[in-house]
Amino acid sequence: MSVRRLADDNVQPEVFAFSEENAAWAEATIRKYPEGRQQSAVIPLLMRAQEQEGWVTRAAIEKVAAMLSMPLIRVLEVATFYTQFQLKPVGTRAHVQVCGTTPCMLRGAGDLINVCKKKINAKAFEPNADGTLSWEEVECQGACANAPMVMIFKDAYEDLTPERLEEIIDEFEAGRGEQVKTGPQIDRWFSAPEGGLTSLTDNDDSVDHSVSDDVEDGAGSDEAIAAASGSKPPVLNDKPEETDDLKLISGIGPKIESLLNGLGVYTFAQIAAWTPAECIWVDDYLKFRGRIERDEWVRQAGVLSRGGVEEYEKVFGRKP
Repeated sequence: MSVRRLADDNVQPEVFAFSEENAAWAEATIRKYPEGRQQSAVIPLLMRAQEQEGWVTRAAIEKVAAMLSMPLIRVLEVATFYTQFQLKPVGTRAHVQVCGTTPCMLRGAGDLINVCKKKINAKAFEPNADGTLSWEEVECQGACANAPMVMIFKDAYEDLTPERLEEIIDEFEAGRGEQVKTGPQIDRWFSAPEGGLTSLTDNDDSVDHSVSDDVEDGAGSDEAIAAASGSKPPVLNDKPEETDDLKLISGIGPKIESLLNGLGVYTFAQIAAWTPAECIWVDDYLKFRGRIERDEWVRQAGVLSRGGVEEYEKVFGRKP
């Protein structure tokens, strides 16, 4: 592993403070650990600091060390060891992590790297002129059957061609990243074989096809989904006179908003009130593979419901 050091002093902010909501989240996270083991919260706290600021600053490391009563060097060791932590500013709209491990490299990762060099910057970790895009080569991202692939923040984009990656980068550069389809970029189901299933294709009564057969393109029977997991959240039978722009929630684009409206979800308050079981139900219903939790829809909706765009900018440090 190459040596990882903190960014130069000239880009380091003097202070760091968690937003009000993130501070409450951090305190709750620390309390999850037994007495005397609170320092185990170091990784989640550093990740939340990175999500708030875009990268892990020296001031953030010092703040986390103080919150956990840890020697500064111990927190610094964690931040510099794990490559999930960005130690210098990265693209504000997209930081593209190209998998360069053997399966991906054999399937064209080198061409994807060339795309990043052409579209973003010739050097890894160096943002483009506008500071909106950056890239790096990383080790295995765990989807070898779908090689080659990249990660952009928390989402994976698989079965890529250079042309498709160029399109994805253009969408993020234009501020439409939340509308880009995640996962396989070809016609396949998760990591199933290209060209369709090769097993479990008959009508064997011992195989339960209820969800996979009934759910397609983000829709399905309520009965099939309810049988899978979670519980259906309260929905509105009729569209209210005043609706919220659900697209302000990161991770929701026009298509997803339309699907939610079709389900009977029109307001931030509805989403903010979802329980974990209801999040699971909606996640299964829309085939999101954990997006609701990853993108923190409930948290975002709660902030927007309380104070709108202005409050969102205060909490998350960016515009919705």
